[in-house]
Amino acid sequence: MKICIFGTGAIGGYLAVELALAGHDVSAIARGAHLDAIQKNGLKLLIDGEEKRARINASDDPTPLGQQDFVICALKAHQSHECAEMFAPLLGPNTAVVTAMNGIPWWYFYKEGSRFEGRHLISVDAGARQWNAIGPERAIGCVVDPACEVIAPGVIEHHEFKRFTIGEPDGSRSERVVTLSKVLTDAGLDAPIRDQIRWNVWLKLWGNVCFNPISALTHATLDRITSEPRLRELCKAMMHEAKAVTEALGINIPEDMIDRRLAVAGSAIGHKMSMLQDLERFRSMEIDALVTAVQELGRMVGTPTPTIDVVLALVQERGIQSGLYSPPAMLLSH
Repeated sequence: MKICIFGTGAIGGYLAVELALAGHDVSAIARGAHLDAIQKNGLKLLIDGEEKRARINASDDPTPLGQQDFVICALKAHQSHECAEMFAPLLGPNTAVVTAMNGIPWWYFYKEGSRFEGRHLISVDAGARQWNAIGPERAIGCVVDPACEVIAPGVIEHHEFKRFTIGEPDGSRSERVVTLSKVLTDAGLDAPIRDQIRWNVWLKLWGNVCFNPISALTHATLDRITSEPRLRELCKAMMHEAKAVTEALGINIPEDMIDRRLAVAGSAIGHKMSMLQDLERFRSMEIDALVTAVQELGRMVGTPTPTIDVVLALVQERGIQSGLYSPPAMLLSH
């Protein structure tokens, strides 16, 4: 199976090593010192006290890699948008693109079945760039649970979890999604198929919409955010607003999942959310797919998100002042 990992950072690197060691023809798109290290020494994964290493064909140019069976996009949402046209050399007639990213995916309203069918969100796909360059018919949804980190160029450390929940936008159990599940499972990962992948997207987003911006604003770790009473109440307020938007879009997730989500998050002692990691390491901050998209969707369905609006304004300004974030141009007029 030919598989290209587009964005071989923490999650992409984890996938690349496990898939390559399972015998697949794995290539990778990376850049900078990370790319240099992979090309020179291979990609190293530290997991469960073990060191794994895989030699992978890595490049910053997808052209020589050729058409793939699967392209797994593990970029941040805004990076994926910026790179949309670069996917073309990897795409054959039957290539599937797996969106292993956080937040609302760019294909969200493809075969979604509501009055918003075919709608493009400004916050995640301004100008329908990915929709047009990649094509929503290629997309397979993926909700990423593993916590991983790039600890040095070419070195990935896996902290916990190994589940990649996948699903077709139309809810079908297609041959390609079954094949993908088997490929991931044979590589030692968990890959359940869900017929309502948007349900899983939203469940994870209920956490990301609050944990990530609060972490960037306070520098608090996840266990602190979920246990300090004032921060916990702020999380719950934001989660309830996200829940209202979710329900307005026809997806019902039980109320008790809020407390369960907080409890699971609180068990990650000392964990820094990705937005805080990016702020500390002077990397571009992923704000729009995680927070702005919820605000945009709330406005679309007429559901107010006052707490999310305030936190979003603060974290956007934090990102702007740090030189690590700029809002999509089309959002500036809204």
